[in-house]
Amino acid sequence: MRKIVVFGPGPLFKGGIANYNTSLAKAFDKFEDVEVHIVSWTQQYPALIPRDFIDRSSRKDQLEGTRIKVHYVTNYNNPFSWHKTYKLIKSINPQIVVFQWAIAIQGIPLGYIAQRLKKHNDIEVIFDMHFVKQKEGSSLDQKMTKYGVKSASTYITHCIQTANELKEIFPKKSFIVTETGQRANLPDNTTIKLFHPIYDMFQPNNNLDKEAVKKELNLKKHVFLFFGFIRKYKGLHNVIEAFAKVREKRDDVSLLVVGESFWQTLDNKKLSTKIKSTLFGFAKSLFLKKTDDERNYNPLSLIEKYNLQDAVIVINKFVPNEDVHKYFQVSDCIVLYYITATPSGVESISYNFQLPMVATKVGHFTETVKHGFNGYLAEAGNIDSMAETMLHYIDNPLPKENVKTSSQNMSWKNYAEAILNRTF
Repeated sequence: MRKIVVFGPGPLFKGGIANYNTSLAKAFDKFEDVEVHIVSWTQQYPALIPRDFIDRSSRKDQLEGTRIKVHYVTNYNNPFSWHKTYKLIKSINPQIVVFQWAIAIQGIPLGYIAQRLKKHNDIEVIFDMHFVKQKEGSSLDQKMTKYGVKSASTYITHCIQTANELKEIFPKKSFIVTETGQRANLPDNTTIKLFHPIYDMFQPNNNLDKEAVKKELNLKKHVFLFFGFIRKYKGLHNVIEAFAKVREKRDDVSLLVVGESFWQTLDNKKLSTKIKSTLFGFAKSLFLKKTDDERNYNPLSLIEKYNLQDAVIVINKFVPNEDVHKYFQVSDCIVLYYITATPSGVESISYNFQLPMVATKVGHFTETVKHGFNGYLAEAGNIDSMAETMLHYIDNPLPKENVKTSSQNMSWKNYAEAILNRTF
């Protein structure tokens, strides 16, 4: 029996990385000769961060029917738990440990754990790189990243951009890039360039009455969807400004915004929240440029500015996993007008619903969005281009079959087999 540890937030947490980590574990679990353990954080970030990361809305047990064992053990704020995590993983005796790397601030605990595991030649330490260059960079990010991931023998990236950035941050390392999962011989490091798999945890409801839901939500004929946490890099301000221009030319369009404001999850009236916000703001001021601090980012205020209250429908909360499907099913197109982009979980969800997309020409979107086939690309930073692209989509909709074709090989099974170094 081959044993694999998948390290990252367990299913009790909300957000894309928790969904990703759980989905990867479930993919491994489908192989009868593999025993899977999720080793999870209990707290992922410094305690002063003013945000709630726990999924308190979803009802279904994501691990129901699996053999997966979950261990909640690692507390960012307790270094003793880091060593406890290392000892736990070592006691499981895995052949492979896959760390989810999604934010530089986790570099110290993950680096500590990975360094100790790397000393055991029978354990392959893999870092699944959701980014290399932080979207909101600080003076410490590169150092944190280098320390955090330097002990890996194998890296996984989801796009060429991330693979190239990995080479930049470790110029003295020799990398072999493969798309099959075949490992390089030491002293080379293997980079397995794969893809962001399609989330199959969100399934369409074939019995959904789409017209009834559209009526309930007050949606018009053509529906554009923005989905996910409201973060500055995702460019919701771009989406709303572009949509305002679309609305000037058509009155049969709606913009559906579904997602939680990332920094608005705690009660701001509580003293504990005020203390956390003050301390966190001070810490950010030491390392971030003022323009990079997004805590006051409020793109939803643009709705009133452009008088779009009748055309923009906002579900400003964390949506339970069980309810995700209906928002994708009543929409015609997903809007990804990001400022910067590494492979997107929202894009992955849209593939599962065969939903075409309009996106900006940034990051990996130029690799995955095939202009005129599964979506359309707009010029980054150009609101007129974004609006024209949305109008063009209305007049030239794309078949859902095209989306299915472009994502047919992006399964979790293929992804897991590459990590297991099997042929597919």
